[in-house]
Amino acid sequence: MASWPLRQNSTHQARAVLLRLELVKKHGVLARLGQGYPFAKLQSNLEKSRISIVAPQSANSFLLTLFSELKGDKPPIQLIVASTGREAEDIEQELAYLDPEAEILLFPSWETLPHERLSPSAETVGRRYQTLARLHELSLKPPVHQVYVLISIRAALQPIVAGLEKFPPLSLVQGSDYLLPELSLKLVEQAYQRVDMVSRRGEFAVRGGILDIFPTTAEHAVRLEFFGDELEEIREFSVADQRSSTTKLEKLTLYPARELIITPAVASRAREMMHEFPNLSAMLEKISLGMPVEGMESLAPALADAMISIFDYLPKNVTVVLLSPEKAAARAASLVETNEEFLHAAWDAAMDGASAPIDLSGGGFIDFASFSQKMAKFQLVTLSPFGEDSEEVVNLGILEVPNFKGVDATALEWVATQIDQGHLVFISAQGHGTAERLREVFIHGKLQADLVDEFPTDPKPKTIYVIQAPIKKGFVSEASKLTFLTNTEYYSKSSYASPQVRKLAVKRGAAVDPLTLKSGDYVVHEIHGIGRFKELVQRTSGIGSRQHQREYLLIEYAPPKRGYPEDTLFVPTDQLDMLTRYVGGESPVISKLGGSDWARAKGNARKAVRKIAIDLVKLYSARMNSKGYAFASDTPWQHELEEAFQFQETPDQLTTIDEV
Repeated sequence: MASWPLRQNSTHQARAVLLRLELVKKHGVLARLGQGYPFAKLQSNLEKSRISIVAPQSANSFLLTLFSELKGDKPPIQLIVASTGREAEDIEQELAYLDPEAEILLFPSWETLPHERLSPSAETVGRRYQTLARLHELSLKPPVHQVYVLISIRAALQPIVAGLEKFPPLSLVQGSDYLLPELSLKLVEQAYQRVDMVSRRGEFAVRGGILDIFPTTAEHAVRLEFFGDELEEIREFSVADQRSSTTKLEKLTLYPARELIITPAVASRAREMMHEFPNLSAMLEKISLGMPVEGMESLAPALADAMISIFDYLPKNVTVVLLSPEKAAARAASLVETNEEFLHAAWDAAMDGASAPIDLSGGGFIDFASFSQKMAKFQLVTLSPFGEDSEEVVNLGILEVPNFKGVDATALEWVATQIDQGHLVFISAQGHGTAERLREVFIHGKLQADLVDEFPTDPKPKTIYVIQAPIKKGFVSEASKLTFLTNTEYYSKSSYASPQVRKLAVKRGAAVDPLTLKSGDYVVHEIHGIGRFKELVQRTSGIGSRQHQREYLLIEYAPPKRGYPEDTLFVPTDQLDMLTRYVGGESPVISKLGGSDWARAKGNARKAVRKIAIDLVKLYSARMNSKGYAFASDTPWQHELEEAFQFQETPDQLTTIDEV
């Protein structure tokens, strides 16, 4: 009995040695990262149904790759749930670089809300179908390689039409025979739109024996040339000039362009609902005739057989990895709240005299509690930057790369310190020119640096490895003596250019010019509410040699309690878009910092705006339903009167006459 634990421990040690050898063959950075006690503890917990890991978000892609390697000879299918679609796309690029032999599937979310009368783009629908079709294949035949399925929390919370795996994609093979009229009907069934000239995804055109089509999942449009019924050639072409390229294909796979397939059952339900919901009669009539229509996916809860979750499409041997669960829960709550606001607005319009809305609650976002119950059926791994000290939580001891702004030590000095402490240092850049420049900077700083094409399997000590890789952020592992940083972190620049660039917004009113403000003028801060401008001041920021002066607008707010001094807020001059002049009454009520009065006032304004929107919808609906008066055409006497006008019309008068 006493020898059994020793034998088991020896087995684990031998397996760990073999695994480390495999990691070294793959690339040295994962082998170095997998060293140390935290990762040994992680490997001992691999068979548990729930694993909680504490690590910064910047190390997620490395840990996902390492986790698949720790599984050994049974590579699982990982369903990776990210907080946003952009995060999922970034991880897709990083995993493709770190694990090039793996298969990566991305399941994007709709660009629209579930109940909006707008269809998602054909590209989005095609990629979703492609992922669902591949998951169905994996459920029938388990893979022999690693598979990553990336999905955002928004896509995971939205129900999906059941039975989509019953509609396989349309495959066209060069040299096979097809009836062109029958092929056109199949494309219409898959919601492809027939046009005169193909210009975007989800369209096709027929000209004699040539079929032009832009598949929903392809980078370029494709031209199919027939000789009789034989598909003679498949060639890509440019939609800009409609010229064929030299790229030829042997096979073409076409995925549907709409997520709701119009089956006989769907058409029958649409026909029955036409008289029950007159406001949707135009859309339902087209669906009943088998014609795809814009926004028909919003009616899926009422027309489809059932709505299910993405988890119902997954094979059994799946590990669910939830990234940043705290952020995902907050995002889920926001989506559910937005969904309920749209539903309440529809019922508010119904109470004011509009038609009762159709019940589409089955297609709305599910809450995070229901989402957690569905995840509990699989092995669940959570990767969070926050965690508690517990035996159940595996803290890998990984840290983020520090920000070098406002500190005395430079990035070069920090890297030199990491090397002196025995760290293996990697720095990545997305451009080759940037990587070469980084190597020159390190050599000029009297540090050994090598520019490499891939991670070395046998790294040299006291050497910085510069590599071109699509990695967004780095990390530091003290247990593994590994430092990985990017060029944006080295130069203390943001790696993400937000599309919402801070600028002076026109909709917020007249911009505040601090030079024209006088002491006592009332201003409105977007977050904190109404305050009183006092003066323009300068303050010192930073420490040591990085100290600098900044100008601020000093805004006074109401005291938190009676008898207390007034609160003050320093607004930097580069955030003037947050301030506007007060244009209301002469003596407004000053807001309190941190109080709820300003938030309540903005909430009441939103309700008023929503009511105005409902009234406008009803007004325009009544205008469209009302019958107009058709005037008769101009008589000869009318033309005679116009020609007798003795003055020359001005250009504006002529324009008005044409418009009327």
